[in-house]
Amino acid sequence: MAKEYDGIKIFKFILFAAVGIFMFFVPITIDGKSTIPLDHIVNYIRAIPNYGPIYSGLIVTIGGILPFIDKTWNRDKTTTIFSFIKLLGIVFVFMAIFNRGPEFLMRDDVIPFIHQKIVISVTTIVPIGSIFLAFLVNYGLMEFIGVLMQPIMKPIWKTPGRSAIDAVASFVGSYSLALLITDRVYQEGKYTGKEAAIIATGFSTVSATFMIIVADTLDIMNHWLLYFWLTLIITFIVTALTARIYPLNKKPEVYYNNQEGSPEKLAKGNRFKMAYKEGMEAFDNAPTVVESVLDNFKSGLRLALSIGPLLMSIGVIGIVLAEYTPLFDIVGYIFYPFTLLARVPEPLLAAKANALSIAEMFLPALLVTEAPIITRFLIAIVSVSEILFFSASIPCMMATEIPLTMKDYIIIWIERVVLSILIAAPILHLIF
Repeated sequence: MAKEYDGIKIFKFILFAAVGIFMFFVPITIDGKSTIPLDHIVNYIRAIPNYGPIYSGLIVTIGGILPFIDKTWNRDKTTTIFSFIKLLGIVFVFMAIFNRGPEFLMRDDVIPFIHQKIVISVTTIVPIGSIFLAFLVNYGLMEFIGVLMQPIMKPIWKTPGRSAIDAVASFVGSYSLALLITDRVYQEGKYTGKEAAIIATGFSTVSATFMIIVADTLDIMNHWLLYFWLTLIITFIVTALTARIYPLNKKPEVYYNNQEGSPEKLAKGNRFKMAYKEGMEAFDNAPTVVESVLDNFKSGLRLALSIGPLLMSIGVIGIVLAEYTPLFDIVGYIFYPFTLLARVPEPLLAAKANALSIAEMFLPALLVTEAPIITRFLIAIVSVSEILFFSASIPCMMATEIPLTMKDYIIIWIERVVLSILIAAPILHLIF
């Protein structure tokens, strides 16, 4: 017999879910800027005098030396390499804070860009977002949504219904929030390693607010709705395909640290009743709000400390390689046969622009501002649907427990770019 819950518990379940949905998914306009409440809070915090330099300096410095204090820096070859790369992040952040360093690094689009637009933003939103994350993941909302979304998520993307929360969080919030959710849920044993890897590399893309900057740069804001919906659809189609091919299809279907895990129960009978039952059971077994918030905040702060120095160092290295070496021109030839096959105007330029997306998703747009509309539109779509880039999303993923390697990132990035070109280009030819 189904357990009965009193009115107070049901009210609290609805209230907590409403708080989580409001903070992460409901854009509101304050001072002429429309974004989610969490982003407004972060912007207010960032406006505190001297906040950016002090906070980023502490986060990157502490995060950079932590592996050496914990004596984990030489755990394996990869950890050793990235521990030293983190130390380089400390050097770069102090160059940003004191505005001193070689001219080629201090250009507005190199160290200042990574510091201001990425490091401060991401390392602030992760711990602040983790405070409100409790209302999304701890009090039954994910279980409730999970049951309702099972018929869609599992057959198409091979992920549980609850991963729909991650997908929406990235588009209205940011990849860092989505990754925070994914890592948290994975460590709690609610995603397998394979599911977490598909979600991280398939849904954790940049937010709609960042897409506006890309559209504005490429002069396609007059087609904004077309751009937004095409990008959303193509991103998710590509994810459905990459989930079925190497390396994601070979990821282990085991839970974090080999724990027993809590797979979603398949709904039988009335789906809404089952969703309500699962949601209320999770709510009933959840810790107190104070416990949840403190626990999530600690996890968010740990993640920020791990991400900060990597964002600072790898972001700068990626942009320097893109700006001052022919590396990405050479990598562009991987995509040239596909831009040629898809009859993209100026195919070599488009191929080289797509290659830049792994360094920083905004760089491709700067290369094609004068290109024909189809090329600009294609680059605007691919720079979002490719998801993986070294200035932000890859370091964020590396700082989580999600089982992905550097080889995985490179292969999945190539797959996503190629598939995005082959799907988007024919559609754009029909439209334009």
